[in-house]
Amino acid sequence: MSRPSRYGAAGRTEAERAWRLLVELVMETRGEWRRKVADATGLPFSRARALWRLEGGPRTLAELASDMGTDAPAATVLINALEERGLVKREAHPTDRRSKLVTLTAAGRRVLAVVASITDQPPPALADLPREELAALRKILEKVV
Repeated sequence: MSRPSRYGAAGRTEAERAWRLLVELVMETRGEWRRKVADATGLPFSRARALWRLEGGPRTLAELASDMGTDAPAATVLINALEERGLVKREAHPTDRRSKLVTLTAAGRRVLAVVASITDQPPPALADLPREELAALRKILEKVV
């Protein structure tokens, strides 16, 4: 028996209801994995999350703050802590003298490799779906992503 979503459904579109269920599924089932990441890296999860944002290349503090849904002062504190551990470095921005670019170091990449090695198991309710339903769900999510 499934439990009702805490977000309600009255007056919502099908897309809104589906989105809320996806968010609830992810947000309510990743606590154990987040703890494993924090234990394995010695970093609060938010700092490991900041490292992911840099995996694709250098970013400004403003970009990181925006991507992480935080403000510039909070992003600065976070990046200061990562820089103190040698996981990121700041460099001059090539075209904007007011900005600095934040880049992963080799040590930061090693931390990300540790995170990538930590298994993120799906919740039992998802894992127990029939194979055909999982394949259909995956195909739908691939279209969305």
